[in-house]
Amino acid sequence: MKKQITQKNEILQLGITGGIGTGKSTVCKIFETLGIAVYDADIRAKMVMVTDNILKKELKKAFGEEVYLSENEINRDYLVKTVFSNQTDNSKVEILNSIVHPAVGRDYQNWYNENKDKSPYLLKEAALMFESDSYKVLDAIIVVHAPLEERIKRVLKRDSHRTEEQVKAIISKQMPENEKLKRADFVIYNDGSHSLIEQVLKLHEKFQSLS
Repeated sequence: MKKQITQKNEILQLGITGGIGTGKSTVCKIFETLGIAVYDADIRAKMVMVTDNILKKELKKAFGEEVYLSENEINRDYLVKTVFSNQTDNSKVEILNSIVHPAVGRDYQNWYNENKDKSPYLLKEAALMFESDSYKVLDAIIVVHAPLEERIKRVLKRDSHRTEEQVKAIISKQMPENEKLKRADFVIYNDGSHSLIEQVLKLHEKFQSLS
């Protein structure tokens, strides 16, 4: 695990990633209570998917008109079943990412311009940070880790519309956990035996000292 950060941005920009159900959002809420601005790529992507007309046209072209229930509502059940149903074929996942990630990248740049003077450092939360290559423009990456069984339980409790098979299909499309851990600069363990608050506070102190 890296102990030093070679800062390449004017403002320290850090990524938080981890597979579905690892607890990234919980970790980010702790950082937010400490006054840190956090960009939630998942939430922002959902917003962009219903506000960016160019993106909407590209999604309809790739996956059909059924991808939208209305002009302002995406058909999430249809999209999940269409994109993630085949655990051995990643082609539709790659198409979806190639359409959505550039739009989210543009949105992040706008968010950065709005928040760079409001926070000692900035955090970007994204499940597919390594897969999308968005980590390359950030100064360091934090990976949130949790046992697979616990992740599945969390997602099923949080997303009642999902089935266990759907959750496992999504996980199968994400980068393997051991690969994420290899690439991590810092790891936060959300396994019930480590204090999230203590881990976040230690990192917060380190990042503040670099800002």
